[in-house]
Amino acid sequence: MQIPVAISRFDRYAKGAMHDLSVALPPQPIGTTPLAAGALMSGYARKVPLGVVACIAPYNFPTTSMVGKIAPALATGNTVVMKPAPQDPLCVIELAKILEDVGFPKGVINIVTGSGPSAGVNLVSDPNVDMVSFTGSSAVGASIVAAGAPTMKRQLHELGGKGACIVLEDADMEKVVAGIASVWAFHSGQICTAPTRVIVQRSRYDELVTRLEGAARALKVGDPLDAATQVGPVISGVQLGRIQGMIEAGLSEGAEMVVDGRNAGPDKGYFIGPTLLAGCNNTMTPVREEIFGPVVVVVPFDTVDDAIAIANDSDYGLFSYVFGSDTPAAFEVAKEIRSGRVGINSVQTHHETPFGGFKMSGIGRDGGNWGLDAYTEWQSIIWGS
Repeated sequence: MQIPVAISRFDRYAKGAMHDLSVALPPQPIGTTPLAAGALMSGYARKVPLGVVACIAPYNFPTTSMVGKIAPALATGNTVVMKPAPQDPLCVIELAKILEDVGFPKGVINIVTGSGPSAGVNLVSDPNVDMVSFTGSSAVGASIVAAGAPTMKRQLHELGGKGACIVLEDADMEKVVAGIASVWAFHSGQICTAPTRVIVQRSRYDELVTRLEGAARALKVGDPLDAATQVGPVISGVQLGRIQGMIEAGLSEGAEMVVDGRNAGPDKGYFIGPTLLAGCNNTMTPVREEIFGPVVVVVPFDTVDDAIAIANDSDYGLFSYVFGSDTPAAFEVAKEIRSGRVGINSVQTHHETPFGGFKMSGIGRDGGNWGLDAYTEWQSIIWGS
């Protein structure tokens, strides 16, 4: 799946490299000042490369995420230093070899591996690095911003999410369940844009919980090399323990366990099956924190204003969703949500729209032409006549 997407991103930004991003400005008469005589001044603004860009990718999409950073960075004239996630660096190492083989000059494509002070901290604090493009957790993103502050590095961060999924009274439940079930079946819920926080109108609450229970129990957990498997393991024992801790916290805070995935899958490996917690509220740990696993929480609401308030009562704002048959009404709800992207009646995306988060979900935007803009700086050229 990652390779076709990576190819399309290279193709998209190779074409983007041909775009003239300069802006010609109309002449402007400027009067005499104590500093200079008056003149008719002309000017234009042009985009220039930032320089050296540190590109740090996450473990869930190591190739596509990295290509989404380096393709626009290279297209706009920068050099890059790729830093893969320590959990799975091999894809990015192979990517670096391929880029060298196709003819990129030495020094344009660089790679460092490792974790902690040996690689990451030194990279993001190096004064020779002009920009950091990072995808990962909000906590690590905040530490990168702090490390880059002394040299005023440009920052582009796509960070954590806690996707609110508002289900209105007139929603098509088949679409809703299909969208939410993707949390469990796609990368075992290790996706920052997943609709993990379901906020459903109380009149449809019981129906939705029952349907989600059926969908969760129908998914097969097992070896990812088995073609019949729909839910594989999570990345590590550390992540498995974190997910289990979030579930236990929710239960201790009063959540109802509808589907318990903690003992699903083979004994060997970091497996956790689809898990559904109902009867939740916004004070509970698994409702507030990004879990990054196959766990869905369900929160009921009474009025649309309540739903919007619940959705916005979060430290995150990356990708949210609204389901409702009255599309204009769903659009009005979407406009009130503090989120970088809002999907209506679908969990699919549009790659030409800007992508990035509000609040703790990130800094800046990429995607489409915004990707070209993110890796450049404006320079003004001014002259008189």
